[in-house]
Amino acid sequence: MSQHPTPPTAVFFSLDDTLVDDQSASSQGLRALMERLGHPSFPAARALWDVQGTLSATAHLTGRLPLVEARRQRVRALATQAGHSHVSDQHCDELYQRYLDVHRSAWRTFDDVAPTLAQLAQRNVRLGVITNGSQNRQHDKLASLNLAHHFGAVVCAETAGAGKPDPRIFHLACQQLGVAPHQAWHVGGQVHADALGARSAGLYPVLCDRHRTLPATDVVTVQSLTELAPMMSGAHPTGAGLL
Repeated sequence: MSQHPTPPTAVFFSLDDTLVDDQSASSQGLRALMERLGHPSFPAARALWDVQGTLSATAHLTGRLPLVEARRQRVRALATQAGHSHVSDQHCDELYQRYLDVHRSAWRTFDDVAPTLAQLAQRNVRLGVITNGSQNRQHDKLASLNLAHHFGAVVCAETAGAGKPDPRIFHLACQQLGVAPHQAWHVGGQVHADALGARSAGLYPVLCDRHRTLPATDVVTVQSLTELAPMMSGAHPTGAGLL
């Protein structure tokens, strides 16, 4: 992968944990569930919540599980870990709604988002969002955080008929902004879904490794979104991933 890519006509962003601190918000929502369930260990709960979330989300995105059942799976896994082997559908739904309410109240953008979007707009770079998150939830997030006006396209897996890393969602986003894939960058925090998905679709991938937790790859990696504009002028990113 070239360390000096062609300056893009468009830049797409993943939403959660790239623009919005979803990890912090989900931790607060998770603690609210733990309190309801009497769960004693946050590290154990966090690990299970993330693993089950990935499994359930994948099943939903591939059409094998309705969203409501994916959410119930996640709650039941946590409840079982807390010692509750039988939880009704209604109770699962009530618990997950509690999670969503607390999660929503904790939505925040990262500090580098506003200056980065302003810098890219000054360069006349078209901006978009590509997300696997729930469509209603993600549009609510963009609106409530005053981000929606920045983006000419917001493409969710539900409307695209495919989620990242499937090339179709990237190609639909490019079509909506009127750019060819090779004219676009995609910035996200997951190696498989974001970086490899974007690359397979013909976009230039950039990983955002805010907490320096991603494995080393040949994908250009930044630690702050403020590195994007200088990269367009030929500067080297300071993050990992330059093998």
